[in-house]
Amino acid sequence: MEQELKNKKILITGGAGSVGSALIKDLLKYDVNVIRIFDISENEVHKLKNNFIGEERLRYLIGDVRDSNRLELAMDGIDIVVHLAAMKHVYSCEYNPFEAVKTNINGLQNVIDCARKENVEKMIFSSTDKAARPLSVMGITKLMGEKLVSLAEYYKGDKRTLFASVRFGNVIGSNGSVVPVFKKQINEGGPVIINDIEMTRFVITMPEAVDLILKAIKFVKGGEVFVWKMKTLRIPDLALAMTKRYANGKEIKMIIRGKGEGEKIHEETMSEEELSRSVEMENLYIIFPMIDHARVRIKYQDAQEIKNPVISSDMGEFLSQEAIDKLLEKEIDPC
Repeated sequence: MEQELKNKKILITGGAGSVGSALIKDLLKYDVNVIRIFDISENEVHKLKNNFIGEERLRYLIGDVRDSNRLELAMDGIDIVVHLAAMKHVYSCEYNPFEAVKTNINGLQNVIDCARKENVEKMIFSSTDKAARPLSVMGITKLMGEKLVSLAEYYKGDKRTLFASVRFGNVIGSNGSVVPVFKKQINEGGPVIINDIEMTRFVITMPEAVDLILKAIKFVKGGEVFVWKMKTLRIPDLALAMTKRYANGKEIKMIIRGKGEGEKIHEETMSEEELSRSVEMENLYIIFPMIDHARVRIKYQDAQEIKNPVISSDMGEFLSQEAIDKLLEKEIDPC
């Protein structure tokens, strides 16, 4: 990655969030020129600034991706854009669909347009496994976002910008994810609320999420969706493991509430149709764009056809409660 990032000017939209903060910490290990953090939350930007006191390569910008003029100023002279800003909670998007469209679709199109206009080198969009055969408003907006990114590669003309997406699962410990929600419920004495006893999820650690973004920056050829080969777990197993770890011997009740609006029982990393135009390389699946995918496929000579794909969270071997406990010890307790 040293060569890909050396002396680069990087913009991270939504950069004050948990994934953005982790990405910044990792990027600062490299010889980058500057990192501009663009975020709508003044409070989160202030917290982030206090975490990086004295780091002269960071710039802090308050702004909304819905505002194309502000974005254009933020992107002036930038080489690499990582677009993390989004409405990302299923419930919020279900009940505020027009706002989700404004941020997740219109806001993304603003980022794409500015990236083309400023002729940036690479633009990476953060998506979600909920974009695979989506049921929720959030998943639908993210799938539409992936298509906008892939098509931007198709109509970019003589611009140098390479566009690609990454799909996350449930990022362990990220703001609003299931782990901090369960931990808060346990600390308050319960109950721990589970939506469905059969529910499963793909999980990705924060370092893996950062590595996925960096690998997309390194490998992007144009229009791809990069997916980490993620582990799977049962949500009840996660709740039990967390209760054993954090309840300090207290009895914590669990309640089955029922599947929420827009939720799936099982998530998918990709659809069957997407699998037909995908390859694997290292710890990644790479989905080629629907339009003109042969043009991109030929650039991945070292990639392999996918063998034994795990594309649904109810497939493969689930993490045991013991394995989940070790994951919590490594990823959550040090925070």
